[in-house]
Amino acid sequence: MTSTLLHTAARAAVLLAALAGATAWAQTAPVKVDGAWARASVQGQKGTGAFMRITAQESTRLVRAESPAAGVTEVHEMKMEGDVMKMRAVPMLELPAGKTVELKPGGYHVMLLDLKAPLMRDSSVPITLVFQDAKGTESKLNLSVPVGTAAPGAAAAAQGHKH
Repeated sequence: MTSTLLHTAARAAVLLAALAGATAWAQTAPVKVDGAWARASVQGQKGTGAFMRITAQESTRLVRAESPAAGVTEVHEMKMEGDVMKMRAVPMLELPAGKTVELKPGGYHVMLLDLKAPLMRDSSVPITLVFQDAKGTESKLNLSVPVGTAAPGAAAAAQGHKH
């Protein structure tokens, strides 16, 4: 192969890896997001959740989330209080240095409320995460989150556990 062809092939491989991976990095903060997905909704449903894994290289806070697909976008926590599952918005979510924080059903998640249209399976929804570092500097990470009925790979994992 010629060096021009190798260079073109290398650029194509990098582009394909970027498009295929569900990993994104914040523009100014060293924060990685992977495994992101949003739960599909149905006509008349006004809210749904988005889930992901977030890893910050330095102690950081997730201070808010934004999406043009929803009238209100909040970071939420679900937890048991006695016999009752409670859900509430949190003012921020601590992201300890080097530790992955999982936003998942039944725990922390991004809540999309007052949906402007149903989130259809196999589509995507734009979500912007806003982080704040220890100095108070904010950075944003724009995501295009795939919409589905379960976490990516969950169906394949369930198939592998049949007895």
